[in-house]
Amino acid sequence: MFRIGSYKAGRPVHIVDGCRTPFLKARGKPGPFRASDLAVAAGRALLLRQPFQPEELDEVILGCVIPGPDEANIARVVSLRLGCGKHVPAWAVQRNCGSGMQALDSAATNIASGRSDLVLAGGTEAMSHAPVLLNGAMVGILGEWNGARSIANKIALLCRLRPAHFRPIIGLLHGLTDPVAGLSMGQTAENLAHRFQISRERMDGYAVESHRRLTRAQDAGWLGEIIAIYAEDGTFFDHDEGVRRDNSLSGLARLKPAFDPPFGLVTAGNSAQVTDGAAWMILASDKAVERYGLPVAGKIVDCEWAGVDPRQMGLGPVHAMTQILKRQRLGVEHIDYWEINEAFAAQVLACLEAWQSPEYCRRELGLDFPWAVIDPDRLNVDGGSIAIGHPVGASGARIVLHLLNVLARNHARFGMASLCIGGGQGGAMLIERNEEVSHGT
Repeated sequence: MFRIGSYKAGRPVHIVDGCRTPFLKARGKPGPFRASDLAVAAGRALLLRQPFQPEELDEVILGCVIPGPDEANIARVVSLRLGCGKHVPAWAVQRNCGSGMQALDSAATNIASGRSDLVLAGGTEAMSHAPVLLNGAMVGILGEWNGARSIANKIALLCRLRPAHFRPIIGLLHGLTDPVAGLSMGQTAENLAHRFQISRERMDGYAVESHRRLTRAQDAGWLGEIIAIYAEDGTFFDHDEGVRRDNSLSGLARLKPAFDPPFGLVTAGNSAQVTDGAAWMILASDKAVERYGLPVAGKIVDCEWAGVDPRQMGLGPVHAMTQILKRQRLGVEHIDYWEINEAFAAQVLACLEAWQSPEYCRRELGLDFPWAVIDPDRLNVDGGSIAIGHPVGASGARIVLHLLNVLARNHARFGMASLCIGGGQGGAMLIERNEEVSHGT
């Protein structure tokens, strides 16, 4: 039996419990929940079943990329709405698609260092509520309007208005475009498809399999981490809405390229869906576990963040996972199950190709030999963001939470969760299931 190091050489970081909302597909208009609403709904259900009071948390950490204007420091807003009280500090983190995992890493770091003992951490996003903004020219006119002192000046400003002033800026489209590389996230996926010669048929086949796996998981009742949420009109949501049970290769083949028409390979069908959702986990030290008699489902062993070329940001998981395996002296054979967030089918497939490329491993990762093959039957076994959806602030927490449940369901020990991050980064987290328990979180 091999032994591995504690989280960043500090105190053990235990995973106590977790849950998430269903992931709700954006449908062209603001959905029924804001980002804070989603986080409160999931957090309330999670905290109600704990043996401690919300006021006994040491801190609340929440990842979110695009909180609304009335959700400044969204973590604090959510914490207060959850009844954690004025004395529990709360703070938000933003690392694009890795924000939910960053919240877990920040909580684990504080626990490992002795700064905290009991932390609520996770991520939330309401992508359907992404802002629609006025353009700079219109903002300039409005600024002059506020400074105008006479009716004549205001009439002159109105006469300057042209149709272009009313052209909106779609915040989500700008947010999904890298300002340094000048490429959308979909275009970076096209770069990877070209670099590793990944065909459209292979991408579409991967997407069909993601929907098939999620369908199987829903039918088998394997998504027990989901709690039902209720809108103000009484409508309830209890399952991920993005799954397409009738998805097929022939259906996907009819879709046009979304990011590089007319010759591109990446489509809406083989990409992650724009989605709303939230996920939370409770992390604790030995001291908190003993004090409150908390169950321990597993622990966070290690976490790593890596940087890559923003034009090929999808390869970030390869770099982050490599550093963890090297640091912990583990091989692929030691990891029982894997989650690589499905931003795009091309991106996941490119990671697998890079993982197996002697040239890439030598030049980019500093390895003498490529890694062993990741068994596809142990990767994203219940589907991924292509079928589930990808609320960017929440996905990092979702994949860790679900991976722990996959380990419990299969009586396995180690899991690796990873995801690519807009701007040219990757994040990875190694978790270990508590083998003394037979149930998931």
